[in-house]
Amino acid sequence: QVQLVESGGGLVQAGGSLRLSCTTSGRTLSVYSMAWFRQTPGKEREFVARMGKTRGPTGLIGYADSVKGRFTISRDNAQNMVYLQMNNLKPEDTAVYYCAARADPYSSTDSTSYDFWGQGTQVTVSS
Repeated sequence: QVQLVESGGGLVQAGGSLRLSCTTSGRTLSVYSMAWFRQTPGKEREFVARMGKTRGPTGLIGYADSVKGRFTISRDNAQNMVYLQMNNLKPEDTAVYYCAARADPYSSTDSTSYDFWGQGTQVTVSS
């Protein structure tokens, strides 16, 4: 089983920035499509950003409308890391953020299509 490990969450004021990181030991994340999801109490897990291994019909990278222009997903294969750079944070971005991976070369916005998950990292944005 692939266990992803997330880091970088914390408390930040509205308008600030955070960078989340995701990695794993003993495997290379470059063979997987990756995504970030978030979840708040009482709500379903919500898609945030995706990045495929291969460019598909919907493109290599995609974002939820609510974060377009503010968040950026990226990879550093040499460091075996996946990142989510979050700029101009808003209180509505407050959630537990999860990293996810799947073997399909095309990334997806559907959380149920991902096979491997991290433990989550809390992001809190104050007004």
